[in-house]
Amino acid sequence: MKVLFICTHNRCRSILSEAITNHVGQDKIEAQSAGSQPVGEVHPLSIKYLQEAGISTEGLISQSWNEFEDFAPDVVITVCDSAAGESCPLWFGKSVKVHWGLADPSKLTGSEEEIAQAFRGTIDEITQRVNAMLSINVNTQDQQALREAFKAIGAQ
Repeated sequence: MKVLFICTHNRCRSILSEAITNHVGQDKIEAQSAGSQPVGEVHPLSIKYLQEAGISTEGLISQSWNEFEDFAPDVVITVCDSAAGESCPLWFGKSVKVHWGLADPSKLTGSEEEIAQAFRGTIDEITQRVNAMLSINVNTQDQQALREAFKAIGAQ
C-alpha cells in the first residue's frame, strides 16, 4: 500500500508520519510526504526526536506535492487542518483521501522538556495509527472500505 502524507509546509507532522510509517510498516506500506507550500527544510526537532526514537531520518526532505504525480498513492492523508481544506491536485483523484488531525509539536512554546514531550507524544500517536494501518485487511481496490478503515484510525 502506498500512502502520501500532506501538511501545508511539510516540515514536521507529515515528515514524522512518513518516517514512522516507513519504519513501522517496513515492506507492507510505502510512505512519502509532501506539502502544498513546502518550506524546503525539515524541522530540526523532527529529526532529533525521530533519531531519539531509533527511526531513520535518511532522505527526509520538505517537498511539494507536485513531486508525487508519478507516486500514485492508494491513500492521501492530510495531517494539518489547513491542508485538509485545500484543493488537492487532480492526480490525487483516484486516491482515497482522509484527514488525521495532529497537533503540531513544532508550534509549542514552553520548556525544553515540554517541547520534547510534545514531539514524543506525537511520535507515539503516529506509531499507534501506523500499527492500526497494518491490521487493515482491505483490498486497496475497495476504496469505500479503505476510506472507512483509515477514517476510523484517525478518529481514535
